[in-house]
Amino acid sequence: MGPHSSQDFTAHWAKHELGEVVVSAKEIQARVKELGAQITKDYASNPPLLVCVLKGAANFMTELMHAIELPVTIDFMAVSSYGAATKTSGVVRIVKDLDADIANRDVLIVEDVVDSGLTLNYLRQYLGSRNPRSLDVCALLLKEGEQRVEQELKYVGFSIPPEFVVGYGLDVNERYRNLDAIYTFTGTP
Repeated sequence: MGPHSSQDFTAHWAKHELGEVVVSAKEIQARVKELGAQITKDYASNPPLLVCVLKGAANFMTELMHAIELPVTIDFMAVSSYGAATKTSGVVRIVKDLDADIANRDVLIVEDVVDSGLTLNYLRQYLGSRNPRSLDVCALLLKEGEQRVEQELKYVGFSIPPEFVVGYGLDVNERYRNLDAIYTFTGTP
């Protein structure tokens, strides 16, 4: 992606805790349009139910659904990890489940970032038990070399190095979700 100009940096209030731009706002916008066009083509005969995994994927979901030229429907899930245990067990608690019945529907999980893959693997099993016609994933970010569970991701926005990043929905202690680009985080959590 190369170095980014200072014009990419609009978050002066956060500058003290942010490193380099990993993915610029322009790159995100362009890639989301490409993903939307591909989803439009792939699901032309059966518009999918988009399942946003809160809170991190909210920004991505909003722009992605605008880029899909089909009558998609949306729903939301929220999951909470059991602290550090998630890194080894992948155990999650469902905080908000789907409102929609997904039996015999094409479902596309919209995720912000896939790192270990343990939580996503759990979600796939959990939703897969409800008999959707298809169940696939659209992830904005895939952290290279972090996967502990092999994942088949139908759509990936960007592969990034395994660094801690914030912005465009990704947070540290609920901060920095509102940045329009993705940055490395250099502050103290």
